[in-house]
Amino acid sequence: MSDFDWNPDRYLAQMQAEVPGYDELEAAVVAAVAGLEVRTVLELGTGTGETALRVLAQHPAARWTGIDANEAMLARARERLPDADLRLARLEDPLPRGPFDLVVSVLAVHHLDGDAKRDLFTRVAQLCNNFVLGDVVVPEDPQQATIEIDGEYDLPSSVADQLRWLQTAGFDANATYVRPDLAVFRCRRPE
Repeated sequence: MSDFDWNPDRYLAQMQAEVPGYDELEAAVVAAVAGLEVRTVLELGTGTGETALRVLAQHPAARWTGIDANEAMLARARERLPDADLRLARLEDPLPRGPFDLVVSVLAVHHLDGDAKRDLFTRVAQLCNNFVLGDVVVPEDPQQATIEIDGEYDLPSSVADQLRWLQTAGFDANATYVRPDLAVFRCRRPE
């Protein structure tokens, strides 16, 4: 994954401008974690803490662990989430030790190629029973793509491919489209 230089002061506005449906995606992720018993969470790609704050509003007692590859973004997240355990790490690195009740990620996994996504999903399945992923996907009809993809840093996969990889990793998984090129995957490991 590239080490793109995100600016925490402009991150939210940039996401809202560059990702049509960003707020809808965040809301759909929060809806996907509703009703889960969540005491411990691992977030992949914490950024400035935007997703964490939204999920913690529903699960205020949860202990939050997060990773991100950008120290400036983590510094802002630490200001916003002073009780969280936030670590500098890439998605390809070993993940923090679990288990976790929930692993969540928004707009980070699409930076991995297919093989790296498969590997990540396998490692996530070893840490948790619930995984919620909200991300950019390749739309079924390419003409419906609204999010600009650069092909180097952005490497989205189709919903079908990701569902297959999640199931191979051991999850029962389903996906809901937020927009043609945004989806939320709700994954649960069978008891």
